[in-house]
Amino acid sequence: MNATRWSLRWRSLRHRTAQTFLAVAALGAAVALPVVLLSVGGGVYAHELSSIEHSGYSISVETAGTHGISSGHALANRIDGIGGVAAASPLLSVPIDLFTTGGTVVPVLAEGVIPNAFQATQSAAERALLPSSFMLGDPSDTVHYANGTYTGASSGQLLLSTPLVQTLNISTGASIRLAPSSNASASAPFTVAGDFGLPPGFLGPSPLFVVLLPLSQLQSLVGYAHSPSGAILDEADSIQVAMVPALAANPAAVQRVAAEIQSLVPYYSVVSLSQQTSEIQNAQAVITGFYVGLSSIGLIVGLLFLVIILLRRVEQERQSIGVRRAIGVPAWLVARGILVEALGLTLAGVLAGVGGGVLTVELFARYGSGAVSEIAGLAVYDPVTLSLLGAALVGLAFVASALPVRRAMTLSLPEVLR
Repeated sequence: MNATRWSLRWRSLRHRTAQTFLAVAALGAAVALPVVLLSVGGGVYAHELSSIEHSGYSISVETAGTHGISSGHALANRIDGIGGVAAASPLLSVPIDLFTTGGTVVPVLAEGVIPNAFQATQSAAERALLPSSFMLGDPSDTVHYANGTYTGASSGQLLLSTPLVQTLNISTGASIRLAPSSNASASAPFTVAGDFGLPPGFLGPSPLFVVLLPLSQLQSLVGYAHSPSGAILDEADSIQVAMVPALAANPAAVQRVAAEIQSLVPYYSVVSLSQQTSEIQNAQAVITGFYVGLSSIGLIVGLLFLVIILLRRVEQERQSIGVRRAIGVPAWLVARGILVEALGLTLAGVLAGVGGGVLTVELFARYGSGAVSEIAGLAVYDPVTLSLLGAALVGLAFVASALPVRRAMTLSLPEVLR
């Protein structure tokens, strides 16, 4: 008899333990999904905001199409004349070929810039990657540009990215040639004036092989200075505008300057970084709502599993509950026992879910490939967000416990005490 009784108790304990484990696992899985989504999404959002806030420029002028901004030098000069503007920097990016004296041909990304304006519109971290002698022989790129004639003397200087210098084993003062294609006869000679570091890229590495040279010289090299008929093109991809330090943090002043620039170029897109910040914030709110909606399905399933487990335990303990009610134990004490059990299971599920979510993200960051690892590495575990998530689940668990409590309160005493 005793052996049978102990066997029944052991089986009951094992069954109860299995129920507990399954309930915690279900709630943990339900919590892990929003932890992963909100942490990674919040990290990407914070990274984007940080990149915008620490940019050296406040306004960007862009247009559709490739190299769609015309009269880049002239437009930058007009923007420089607007009150509150510190510098306007036209940028042109073109893939070209680099030829070494040894005959090696390397595809590179050429960046055409106005040296002093480019330096003024970079963040402090990016300026630190540039050499102290960055002027490339013509700080304002006016000599070769020559008021749009492009007939002035070329400085013939450029900077190479550090990976390119290391790969080609090129030192300062070396001679190279650049061409818009693999046709060496169309190349132009340049002298290496130094090298520069590259900022870390987002969602993948930055282009490693980059050259910086004066804007007008790159335009002449690739045919973006004049059209075949001789008309001035002076093409660029964008113009970055930096405000004077006293106004850079003043949204009203930035918007005023942006409006004045827009009046100069009504068919171009003029975007302030504050606008980009607002757009990112709005997008983040929408994405967060989507994440919560997607995660709610798992949370509902987890809560339903919790309710089923609690109902099952009420049925298993119906005699014990009936005895306690029969000897006068207040109903609120019986209900409290069920609620405490629900609270314990929910808290265990929250802890398991948070731990599992964090572990999942860290595994992706360490062992994931490509963009997966890059994105996971940006994850931010906000204690407030995670606490609110846990508190919301606990609150919902208390609401869901109403059904098992009601079941315990409506048990028929004569039936359960027979």
